[in-house]
Amino acid sequence: MKVREVAPAVDADALLSGAQFADAFRIEIGDRELDARRAAERMMARQPRWAEALLSLRNLLVAPLGLKTSGAGLAAPRDMIGIFPIVSETPDRLIAGFNDRHLDFRVVVDVTAPGGVRQVTATTLVLTHNWLGRTYLAIIKPFHRLIVPALLRQVGG
Repeated sequence: MKVREVAPAVDADALLSGAQFADAFRIEIGDRELDARRAAERMMARQPRWAEALLSLRNLLVAPLGLKTSGAGLAAPRDMIGIFPIVSETPDRLIAGFNDRHLDFRVVVDVTAPGGVRQVTATTLVLTHNWLGRTYLAIIKPFHRLIVPALLRQVGG
């Protein structure tokens, strides 16, 4: 299944006012019953090993700076998708993310049903607050562009 980068089709100001970064990736799948929660759960169920290694390295590096680290290995309550708290949810859209000292982050998972094929789109929005947030975003951006498509492929697989 092919993941395509697409123009973000969300109201960024309504979801994360002032966001300086936005991107979106889309995959088409045949599962007509899939809703946004199930799509997000499939995306976040597991990460590729290389992404897990990067996340572990990230947590090691940012912990001394007082930034949030993931709770890997902990059972996720109903109001969490992976390591991200759910901000809002409808059958067609799930918004997860958090606010931190250095940046605010949202991931928006949209599920649509044009014709006989369902499209799942993952949109990322980031609002940085300071030099640490801008530096962090610049460092993770290339990895983000690899990780999100890899996670989206799990929705169809």
